[in-house]
Amino acid sequence: MQLPAVHLAIMQPAGYLHSLGFLDQARYFRHQFRRMGATVTIAKNRLREDAVNFVFGAHLGFPSDWQRRHSCIFVNLEQLGQGGASVGPEYLDLLRRSAVVDYDAANVGAYAADVADVPLVPFLHAPYLDDGLALPLEQRPIDLLFFGSMNPRRQAFIAQVEAAGVQVSTFDHPIYGPERDHFIRQAKAVLNCHFYDSSRFEQARAFHSLSLGTPVISERSAGTRPPAAFEDPVFWLEDGSAMRFFAEQFGQPSFFAAARSKLAAFCRLDPIEAYADLLAFATGFHQAAGKTRGTEPWRPTRLNLGSGKDYKPGWLNVDIIERAEPDLVLDLGQKTELPLEVPGRRGGSVRLEAGSLDIVYANNVLEHVPDLPALMTNVLALLKDGGEFQIEVPYEKALTAWQDPTHLRALNENSWLYYTDWFWYLGWFEHRFEIAESSWLDASLNPCRKENAAFMRVTLRRIPTTLRERTVARAMQADFGGIDEDTPVKARFDAKESVA
Repeated sequence: MQLPAVHLAIMQPAGYLHSLGFLDQARYFRHQFRRMGATVTIAKNRLREDAVNFVFGAHLGFPSDWQRRHSCIFVNLEQLGQGGASVGPEYLDLLRRSAVVDYDAANVGAYAADVADVPLVPFLHAPYLDDGLALPLEQRPIDLLFFGSMNPRRQAFIAQVEAAGVQVSTFDHPIYGPERDHFIRQAKAVLNCHFYDSSRFEQARAFHSLSLGTPVISERSAGTRPPAAFEDPVFWLEDGSAMRFFAEQFGQPSFFAAARSKLAAFCRLDPIEAYADLLAFATGFHQAAGKTRGTEPWRPTRLNLGSGKDYKPGWLNVDIIERAEPDLVLDLGQKTELPLEVPGRRGGSVRLEAGSLDIVYANNVLEHVPDLPALMTNVLALLKDGGEFQIEVPYEKALTAWQDPTHLRALNENSWLYYTDWFWYLGWFEHRFEIAESSWLDASLNPCRKENAAFMRVTLRRIPTTLRERTVARAMQADFGGIDEDTPVKARFDAKESVA
């Protein structure tokens, strides 16, 4: 059976740092699938039409229409059910009607009738994290490290540990990836305690610390039922035993000896069979999904002039810079013939037609475009009547107007006159823009008075020109705005007959 390409997509709302926490699990999936010969890619908020997509963090938002063009398997890492995470009903509905993979059978009842319908995979030893440079446990400068979101439950548990005389180091801001791993490698142990009342063991967090060569000391309450693979590698704190453990055992020679034994045991754990089964499941799912999806090009109705950090899931994101990872590398600041059908950067094709878009969005783009009239002409052509061009630009009298060395112009409230009132200068005739909304924003993007403005937010709406406006345009343009050839009706009829 030929393996499909595998794509791992992490959903991240703009600027949401905690989505970086999914990198640990996505890297583990990549490692396991590559062991079996699969080609694997990872991206943020971007799916591929030519791959089976494993989606992490879909509870943070997932465009409903994406499944029409992409085969998606959702990776649930949330603790679901009574006492677990508070997720929206739309996420549970998404899981109910989709293919899902989970790490804990206790989650499955929240969205599936039968646990057997959902592949379960563990997170065990990650050999790629062992760089061989970790200090001996006794020489590490951090006694006990806790990382993760804080709530009153965790604060109380950490206070209990510190009452036993052990300092617990925490971060004063979110930190993930290699930057966080640097501190994990400096710790004698990582403390794990439950966030939710469900008290399920956080194996999706613990495996990473153990794989980095750092012991894990974990709370264990009545509801904690860890997988058998973690029974021996983890130091368990049963209800009420935390103070005694840290007062009498932690930091002693016997603790370090036991820790080395536990870490060595964890290194021997290999979940290859579970991931082989998952890849087989994904292959079959992808093949079945391919039979139900059409081969028609994607005809988007929303276009974002930008990508990178401004990428908008579910929209067509275009950019002139390939490293911004747009859906399409396209310069709408140059003459563009419509319809335009081109291959997408992640499989499939995209078709742009005149009068097809509901919205075009440009956040701090117009000040960079060399040929702004060309861009505005293309946007006018792409929008349908009533379609909106939503724009945000620096205001010319603010410091933001020229802070970027790539800015080519500054804009003010009169910058839109050529696209609204004086449209004929641009060669437009049948359509123009009108200003639907306009507001001033301060440096924090909050509405403000003009004298405090750092940015302008303007919505232009495409409308047909009136008969009077076309008459004025014929008078103002260099030509007459296009006139008929005045071919007699009989001549036109004769021409049709001769063709027939």
